[in-house]
Amino acid sequence: MKIISEQTVSERFESYPDKAKLRLHEIRDLIFKVADESQEINEITETLKWNEPAYLTKVGSTIRIDWKEKSPNQVAVYFKCTSKLVPTFREKFGSTFDYEKNRALIFKLNQDLPTKELKLCIKAALLYHRVKGENDLGISSQNKSV
Repeated sequence: MKIISEQTVSERFESYPDKAKLRLHEIRDLIFKVADESQEINEITETLKWNEPAYLTKVGSTIRIDWKEKSPNQVAVYFKCTSKLVPTFREKFGSTFDYEKNRALIFKLNQDLPTKELKLCIKAALLYHRVKGENDLGISSQNKSV
């Protein structure tokens, strides 16, 4: 799989506080791992959108990640708010995640990531245009292979 990464992203990562930077790198690594494991994805672009690290595939919906000074003890993984992504995650995973409306999954810096479930959410987003017609965005069938 080919990764296209813009220099501005690494500069943005350097601007985060250390604990947030570690958590965001952990999420970034998961995004790349999921993309690499998916046969449908040959290329992923890492860029900045709204000054936030963003990840795009040709068949998916943009994923953004960020830490904000107004909420210093957490990071967020953002999805397109008009998509079925976050509502489906809420339905499938309930209290596994903290949610920000229909746009984000929130992760406290002092808690472990629910890696297995987050990987399923990432995969659904990276393949969104292929899975959006499925009831649960293909999460149930993916769950067996993660």
